[in-house]
Amino acid sequence: MDTKDVILELRTGNGLSQEELAKKVYVTRQAVSRWETGETVPNTETLKLLSKLFDVSINTLLGSPRQLICQCCGMPLDDGTISKEPDGDFNEAYCKWCYVDGVFTYKSKEQLIDFCVEHMATEDWPAEQVRAHMEAVVPTLDHWK
Repeated sequence: MDTKDVILELRTGNGLSQEELAKKVYVTRQAVSRWETGETVPNTETLKLLSKLFDVSINTLLGSPRQLICQCCGMPLDDGTISKEPDGDFNEAYCKWCYVDGVFTYKSKEQLIDFCVEHMATEDWPAEQVRAHMEAVVPTLDHWK
């Protein structure tokens, strides 16, 4: 989905007119109209305001151009699993379980891997395979480099 479609869907889904949205993010109605026709894209500061207003990530506002993964555990991220900073801003680098209120949950790779093995292992994916997978993936993630 393109940015123009995302903004239109969020605005109408929240029952806002272009004028009402414009007032909430300190732009003109015409600016909102240009976003929704694809003529322009909101600037960085406005994207931050839209993100907070609609409680979606900037990645979502931009039409999800990249697949986000937690840079601590490797889990795919979406708006429901992305962590937030203490001020409410999304932190698109980590999941809400690895990074809570500005603090990392796991003190070591080993602690994270042990937790994942305990909670991810199934009959189809035994603990040994989960551990091998996590031991291969976790050291490549930004948080652990």
